[in-house]
Amino acid sequence: MNCFIHADLDAFYASVEQLDHPEYRGKPVIVGGLPGDRRSVVSTASYEARAFGVHSAMPIVQAYRLCPEGIYLRGRMARYREKSAVVMEIFSGFSFNVQQLSIDEAFLDISGAERVLGPPAEAAKKLKETVHQKTGLTLSVGLASNKYIAKIASGMSKPDGCFIIPPGGEEQFMRSLPVGKIWGAGEKTQELFRKHGFKTGDDIYRLPLDSLTAIFGSAFGNFLYRAVRGEGAASFDEERGSHSISAERTFPYDLYDEFAIETALFDICQNLMFRLLDLRWQSRTVALKIRYEDFSTESARETFSSPVSTMNELYERILGLFRKKYRAGRGIRLIGAGLLNLETGQGARQNELFDDGEEKERRLEETILEINHKFPGAALKRGRSWLAQSSAAAGTPNAGPGMQD
Repeated sequence: MNCFIHADLDAFYASVEQLDHPEYRGKPVIVGGLPGDRRSVVSTASYEARAFGVHSAMPIVQAYRLCPEGIYLRGRMARYREKSAVVMEIFSGFSFNVQQLSIDEAFLDISGAERVLGPPAEAAKKLKETVHQKTGLTLSVGLASNKYIAKIASGMSKPDGCFIIPPGGEEQFMRSLPVGKIWGAGEKTQELFRKHGFKTGDDIYRLPLDSLTAIFGSAFGNFLYRAVRGEGAASFDEERGSHSISAERTFPYDLYDEFAIETALFDICQNLMFRLLDLRWQSRTVALKIRYEDFSTESARETFSSPVSTMNELYERILGLFRKKYRAGRGIRLIGAGLLNLETGQGARQNELFDDGEEKERRLEETILEINHKFPGAALKRGRSWLAQSSAAAGTPNAGPGMQD
């Protein structure tokens, strides 16, 4: 029988800051930028800050109006990656099949592991205890027979929660679920729910498929039909063997600010590049996935003549795809990127011409990535000023991003 855990670190960036700075504990911590950073957005808000209405993807300016007494910080990605690596290593001790979705969440497939881990409910609780003992961080987990429901379950009792859907209870859980908890339903879909008087999954369950597709469109109507019946209604891209790697980020609110979206892509590219280094493989093909507020999903890929050798280069290729593919003005619910058709090798470039500046830049970035890969605590990181320059060249105002060095 299939059995999945969705594990989600609680307010991860803010929790790391509170862990490292005891004086921040119990206080509203907002990570993403300082009050004077006009274009910065909230990356993570502690639960104390969320009580003021502050949430991820909110402009820092708005967060400051809601919570002027908050502690505002720029992020320390090297430190967050260091803590994330420890957590993911713990996950690997519980499952041979760990699918990391982002720096702070993953799926663990524990199907058939009862002989080693004990009953699934006990395994989920042990996972939480182990993460807390070894890192000081709290983890919310959801346990279910499919990933989609496990994802929802992990958010049902945050923070530090453990929510279990027993086998056979999937449909009952989804039918009793408030529509606001249906994962993947953005702001515009919630408006349709209100317009048609849908309050729980049961209200959706009672409609035939043709009625759902008439209201929500074919893609989302079919999605809802499956979801409220407890089926695996969303596909989380699997990394098949070692032939591809991918990462994605789902925003709690539809995101329209292109600069904030591009900053999220930058963080995703850092995640991918470190994993590529860990595999010691190379890739010439990059991929992009965009899911809009109406749940429609678009993807694109491009193969280059040379393999990706640096994080900056990966970001530039992904950003190029995004700017060609993105339908300006539409809200984005999820953004993802990947490296496909992985090949063995060290990514050496042959028969290419570089001027001295380009060659030095490439070597510098590779050195930084290698040092951070071997010594996560080194806290070395590529400067972000070039990102602002790139955005300005494309017509975006030149301003510092939410995540800075």
